[in-house]
Amino acid sequence: MEHTTAVLRDCPSAMSSRLEFDGKATRLCGSLLVAALTLLLVPQARAQANSSALSNNSSSSALPALRAEDHFTWIEQFSGSTNTEGQVMLLDSSAGYLFGRHLLVDAGVPVYFIRANTTTVSGASTTNSFTELGDVYGQIRLSFPNPALNFKTQITVRTPTGSTSDGISTGHVTYDWTNRIDRDFGQWTPFLEVGLADSIPDTFVYRRPFASYGELAHFQAGAAYRVVNWLSVAASAFDVAPWGSQTINSRVVGNGSGGSKSHGPSFLQSHQTTGGSSLAADNGFGAGMSLSPTRAIDFTAGYSRSTHYDLNTFSFGITVNMRALLSRSGF
Repeated sequence: MEHTTAVLRDCPSAMSSRLEFDGKATRLCGSLLVAALTLLLVPQARAQANSSALSNNSSSSALPALRAEDHFTWIEQFSGSTNTEGQVMLLDSSAGYLFGRHLLVDAGVPVYFIRANTTTVSGASTTNSFTELGDVYGQIRLSFPNPALNFKTQITVRTPTGSTSDGISTGHVTYDWTNRIDRDFGQWTPFLEVGLADSIPDTFVYRRPFASYGELAHFQAGAAYRVVNWLSVAASAFDVAPWGSQTINSRVVGNGSGGSKSHGPSFLQSHQTTGGSSLAADNGFGAGMSLSPTRAIDFTAGYSRSTHYDLNTFSFGITVNMRALLSRSGF
């Protein structure tokens, strides 16, 4: 699952701002080059392996290995993250249509369950719990399986149906374009993900106690190991590299309640903060496991460490492929 973000509020000088921008631009060009090279390297697909174990891209990750026939999809997922700032739980219902081996189109409705632990400036501890509709989304995924290299590209667009006052939504239409390459080497599957977005994806590594708005690139690299057919483990490192103006809507500090702390990341100080690129920066590492007792149900558990925010997050997830479940029940 997923959690937090950090803040450096000091305004840099004109020269340091230019250096920071050049650095981000270089990293962005590098990510685009990787995506372009993968498109050139991946030829016609032949067979699809289910390489989504412990990947973090949306509820549709529970789909079984793609087959040639077209069919509808229906996925129900309940997941959560917990750390010292509280818990972020999510019920995500999505449905779509799978066109053969390569194209999936679906849409989803997320519902958040938030329990925030806050400490006021005076030192009093409070707990704020609420349930909110999230941003309804639609997405398109293209998959190109190949024995030499598997490639997936996915575009997700979210509409601002969630609450901005509770930090569920940015109040804007947002997008995320994520590209993934991986290859099986026996039991091992190393992978690389590169994405462009104007908001940190809520499925990226762990759920954060805020929603962000601003241009950024996100990266994740690691490897999964298939212990047995129904059990996999994985480890990865991640980085969020924003540029330009960023806005943070806190899920910890309610609208009008004032800051919960006088120092630390912006989502602990104010309901909404707008500033430089460092507001949404993040990096760290994580590890987890995926248990699939049947092709209809997946269980996941994981740990992530945000070195940028000095935050440890524990996550879990239960994903049910309703179409597969109903098929087995004779419906």
